[in-house]
Amino acid sequence: MKKINLKKAFLVLVLIGYLGFSLSSCEKKSSKRMIVISETTADLQNRNYLTGDHWSYVPNSRLVLLDCDHPDKKVKVLTKDFYSACSPDISYDGRSVLFTGQKKQTDPWQIWEMNLENLKVKQITSSDNNCTDPAYLPGGRLVYSRYLKNDTVKEGYTLFTSNLNGSDIGQITFNPHSYFASTVLKDGRILTISRQNYPEQKQEVYIALRPDGTKQKLFYRGEKENRLNSRAHESKHGKVFFIEQDQNKGNIISVNYNRPLHSRTNISAGIEGDFYNVNILNDEKLLTVYRASAEEAYSLFEFDLQKRDLGQQLYKDKEYNVMEAVWVHPYKRPRNLPSELKMTVNSGIVVCQDINFTDDYSSMENSEDSKAVQIEILGINAPLGTVNVEKDGSFYLKMLADTPFRIQTRDQEGKLVNGPGSWIYLRPNERLGCVGCHENNEQVPFNRQPLAVRKDPVILPSQLNKIQIEKSH
Repeated sequence: MKKINLKKAFLVLVLIGYLGFSLSSCEKKSSKRMIVISETTADLQNRNYLTGDHWSYVPNSRLVLLDCDHPDKKVKVLTKDFYSACSPDISYDGRSVLFTGQKKQTDPWQIWEMNLENLKVKQITSSDNNCTDPAYLPGGRLVYSRYLKNDTVKEGYTLFTSNLNGSDIGQITFNPHSYFASTVLKDGRILTISRQNYPEQKQEVYIALRPDGTKQKLFYRGEKENRLNSRAHESKHGKVFFIEQDQNKGNIISVNYNRPLHSRTNISAGIEGDFYNVNILNDEKLLTVYRASAEEAYSLFEFDLQKRDLGQQLYKDKEYNVMEAVWVHPYKRPRNLPSELKMTVNSGIVVCQDINFTDDYSSMENSEDSKAVQIEILGINAPLGTVNVEKDGSFYLKMLADTPFRIQTRDQEGKLVNGPGSWIYLRPNERLGCVGCHENNEQVPFNRQPLAVRKDPVILPSQLNKIQIEKSH
């Protein structure tokens, strides 16, 4: 009896092993079987970083499905009922795709979701303004950019989140910037292109922030005068890939997730031609949109990471420019980050350890005459107040939530020392800390308690009802 049971057990193990091998082989065989492509007949050169025209949404665009196992077969048009459709993002289970779409030419652009199994489409946003660049978030939510024009953000594209059925809409950025091309990192943060629009336009940078809008930090700044043109995508091995355009062409850039500001590599250096977009295909290859010359249409290629060279061409249509491509497959959901927000609280806290600590030198090396002793808080339309810092250069503020402000420093004679810095905003109940002013982003704070936190925070703007803020805490 024992021999029979052992024999049966052995046969079961063999069968399990065979099935596992078969499934593994099948998975490898189909690892790039289906790709969703956005393409357009429009010119892609005249991109407007304020309005999104010819960048985040493009006229006469469409989504098609490419079967890589049958490359001779015609692509399947997924958005026949749309005047334009672009910016696809695949769900974590690989069954659905988010996209930006326009049913009729006169309609505002909205966010839609398509079930790739039955091709049924549902509308998610119903705004009077254009909505672009959707990306799936954990917990059945998404993030997208929406055009706004008001006194807080001036004019530009602000980030919003909502449930996948369009409910529970929330604005998460509150500064005069435009945000485009969002993706979600494996750690759960949103990685997005941000560009200051007011009071002057500045170079685009990649910003990382939590899905509730808190803890916004610089992730990557490109070479001077270069443009950031695409979503960034993170590989399994901690590399982040994107397109950075110099004066002549677009290049594939990689940075390390752990040190994005100090690990830039141009992995397409030496390749003639123009790269327009990039995405992850597998551990060894990227999907990239490329053309050899300006006379050609952009088409879809593999890119070999080991050789750092173009691989086989996957798709080309002489009448269309390929814009973006995403591999249809399930992938690991990012972390679902907890939120510190309390919407009943109408303020946030910011503390700085030493305003005289900068990227170039520490306050210990400054002479007393050159030290900043005061900060000036600038609002969108007017100054919000001036605060004397402590002897160690620290300050501790309680600011009105969801209100943009900038900080500049002055010396004991009132002369400007540093700034104004970047626009900051605090979400309700957010706690934000910094080491200094314009310090190195990798700098950690000194192991000491700032003198400023031994007192109550200074409340700004001064005309704000202090009792209201104090009660909210």
